[in-house]
Amino acid sequence: MKLRFAPSPTGYLHVGNARQAVANFLFARRHGGKFLLRIDDTDVARSKPEYEDAIRKDLAWLGLDWDEEARQSSRMERYAAAIDKLKASGRLYPCFETEYELNAKREMRIRAGKAPIYDRAMLKLTPDQRARAEANGKTPHWRFKLTDGSRKWQDLVMDDCSVKLTAISDPVLIRADGTILYTLASVVDDLEMGITHIVRGEDHVTNTGVQIDIAEALGAKPDRFTFAHLPLLLDSDGGKLSKRFDALGLKSLRQDGIEPMSIVSYLARVGTSDDPEVMTMEEAIAAYEISHVSKSAARFDMRQLLALNRKALHNLPFSVAKEHLPAEATEEFWNAVRGNVDLTAEIPHWWDVTQGTIVPPSQPEDREFLKQALETLPAEPWGEDTWKDWTTALKEKSGRKGKTLFMPLRLALTGEDNGPELHVLLGLMGHARTVSRLQDAIGA
Repeated sequence: MKLRFAPSPTGYLHVGNARQAVANFLFARRHGGKFLLRIDDTDVARSKPEYEDAIRKDLAWLGLDWDEEARQSSRMERYAAAIDKLKASGRLYPCFETEYELNAKREMRIRAGKAPIYDRAMLKLTPDQRARAEANGKTPHWRFKLTDGSRKWQDLVMDDCSVKLTAISDPVLIRADGTILYTLASVVDDLEMGITHIVRGEDHVTNTGVQIDIAEALGAKPDRFTFAHLPLLLDSDGGKLSKRFDALGLKSLRQDGIEPMSIVSYLARVGTSDDPEVMTMEEAIAAYEISHVSKSAARFDMRQLLALNRKALHNLPFSVAKEHLPAEATEEFWNAVRGNVDLTAEIPHWWDVTQGTIVPPSQPEDREFLKQALETLPAEPWGEDTWKDWTTALKEKSGRKGKTLFMPLRLALTGEDNGPELHVLLGLMGHARTVSRLQDAIGA
């Protein structure tokens, strides 16, 4: 078994194509197969090295390691050989229509109540007509002649699939400028690289029918590939997620503090009946069943992803969390704050609370109470009972208890109305910082 993830380096990875990467990787590893990273960079105008580097970085960050790597731009001679074979068999034919002429033809067919597919007029071109066109400076694009009938396959997700080829225009495989299109390059690569299973989005279903036809024209046996088409991802309201992909890029999620295994765990379960849960990579591989993926469109719910991330961080041991923490941070600090961290991007705030500076909010109605708090604050050295001794003395002096006692202290010492236990934070902040915070709150 061998699967591939074949991104085009024309942009950054987002949760949509990351889902396909996760599915291919987990499926391959689950069944002891190989996983290939193929950079589909035939779109020279839009492909950029920085996007290619970002793809590798994002996949490595997710923990998706690959056994082999290839890039289409280094395989042009293989595509040329396939083109020669298709031309010799008569399946690839030249077309000289301009885009303007093709648009006019489509409009005429629509007005006549016909399907707007290519009419194959160029198949009737005589050698003399072709020679005259080329003599007049016209350069053809090349179309693949589809067979009549339908292409059928048993899909691992969609079950029985069928594409009626007579309802599709013969696809352009080579542009007039000589550019090889994905439709051909992908088939050649999948055949020659030994790909057995192709897992991709359901927007490729029609394309799959066409590519099966091309593969057989190149000599492949029927059922050469096993396909699985994943339903589209929608947002939580049922709208197209593609409109929000910029906000859901892996780069943005990483910067926001989402843990990679939270993303892998969520994408492995989205669109299935299995409840999302935080898993290790080994657990995700062992549990992955592509047959559990529903045929219906899946909804990407950021709230669920955040809930998984919250759980992942709350259970993260200090030895693993250290890479997210300031160099001076101790295990005591992490154990104190991790229950209140939903994103790693929030960690610096709690470091400032315990070791840095904050601006406490104004509490004019509690100024006298905070003065009493400062007056009753125990002197150093502090110990485990400092918080209890302080609040007991403050309760007796002020007559306050419960929320009216603790909330002004929390606001003055942390600037927040909720957070980690104050008796733990107090020890981390120390006497001098606590005095300074109370003085600032009184004068605010």
